Amino acid sequence: MLKLVTRDIETPDAAAHPASPDDLLQRVAAGDQVAFGELYDQTAPRVLGLIKRLLKDHAQSEEVAQEVFLEIWQTASRFDTTRGSAASWMLTMAHRRAVDRVRASQSGRDRDLKIGVRDLSPEYDSVTESVEIRIEHERVERALGRLTELQRQAVKLAYYGGYSHSEVATMLGVPIGTVKTRLRDGMIRLRDEMGVAS
Repeated sequence: MLKLVTRDIETPDAAAHPASPDDLLQRVAAGDQVAFGELYDQTAPRVLGLIKRLLKDHAQSEEVAQEVFLEIWQTASRFDTTRGSAASWMLTMAHRRAVDRVRASQSGRDRDLKIGVRDLSPEYDSVTESVEIRIEHERVERALGRLTELQRQAVKLAYYGGYSHSEVATMLGVPIGTVKTRLRDGMIRLRDEMGVAS
């Protein structure tokens, strides 16, 4: 763990005019631990605040903030003043780390869910399923019996036979528009007979 060393005595001038994060980061790049302590004191609330907005969890946010400051200590020499301010460089780093943590957490939850679903073997009752299928088949047959003969022919050819509208029209010797009308009316009546909401 990185141990911060702070100055015991501050001159009045240094306290009145604290160094900017840009200056402090350049000193940190040279290995100045005192500058790192000052940089931490100045920027930690903003860094932690940004991370907490993304993670919500306080303990995880503090952990990620520690990782960010360790990365700042280790990579301060890579900071380029021509590409932006030290604060934006640090906040970008904090944002990236927080997003990585969110993604890792989501990935872990997704993996756990997949494993849970895979390991879940639902009870299978073939008798119950067979009874349900038979009951549903009987309902459909009763509903089909309430259609007109012309509607029933069209529905059976199109839905049970798998024929296209034009094929049904050819087989029944009627125009395609007539087939479509019979199918539409038949399906509406089936839906009503079976109590299916539209």
